[in-house]
Amino acid sequence: MKKSGNIHVTSRDFEPRSDSPDVPLAVVEEILLNLPEHQVVRVCRLVCREWKELVDSAAHWRERCRREGIQPCDASRPPEDWRLFYFITKKQQNLLKNPSADDGLQGWENEQNGDGCWVTEVNRKLFPNNTVTKCFSTSHRSCLKQQLIDLTKEGYSGAFMDQQQPHIKISDWYAPISCCGSEYQICVELLDEKKKPISTFQPEKVFFQKGKNYPWCQMTHVFMDYGLGVRFIRFTHGGKDTKFLKGQHGIRVTNSSVEIYPV
Repeated sequence: MKKSGNIHVTSRDFEPRSDSPDVPLAVVEEILLNLPEHQVVRVCRLVCREWKELVDSAAHWRERCRREGIQPCDASRPPEDWRLFYFITKKQQNLLKNPSADDGLQGWENEQNGDGCWVTEVNRKLFPNNTVTKCFSTSHRSCLKQQLIDLTKEGYSGAFMDQQQPHIKISDWYAPISCCGSEYQICVELLDEKKKPISTFQPEKVFFQKGKNYPWCQMTHVFMDYGLGVRFIRFTHGGKDTKFLKGQHGIRVTNSSVEIYPV
């Protein structure tokens, strides 16, 4: 076995040697648990029938999850497929592109009032974890922007979505500026293959008064038990100022997210 900064394994590393005693399966299991998961599936699993059974066992992936602190949201509902649960959880990421205005308006489509409605700017209001440095700003007109997430392109197959029904967590941060009243709105839809809504989260608009120093606020929601057929997610948010002042005096939004949580 070659040793370097990253463990590299090839099938030659596991060629049986007549002068070596058989390695107990308990030892093999411990070795496999300390190798990268992709190497275990692509290489080690092909060595022999015993190794294949170890790699394919629920116990192997359940133990990997335990060691890496990966646990189901609901402990009373263990995953039907621990290997799939492990890999999906490991690849968990924010499915929205450019969520915090670091790349201007790239990745977002204007849903209402077209170009010139939105601008990006430096965040001047203290954010909870001090990591967000930019935000999107609205004007006196109703400014809405959106992204359409293709779950298949992101690696979540139709079979996985229908069989596993993973939780889908959305989060959005919004804040007004003190010199003007403003409003905030959000709508997130789970869509079928024809982009027709299956489940929708659309709370009432949030209004802010002029003259108060409001902090950043967070909007969250978790879609659960939403049924079959979800293939796309459409995320839309925005707002405006309520005094119709010229310039960008409306609501600010940033650090938006859409994440898949296997259950």
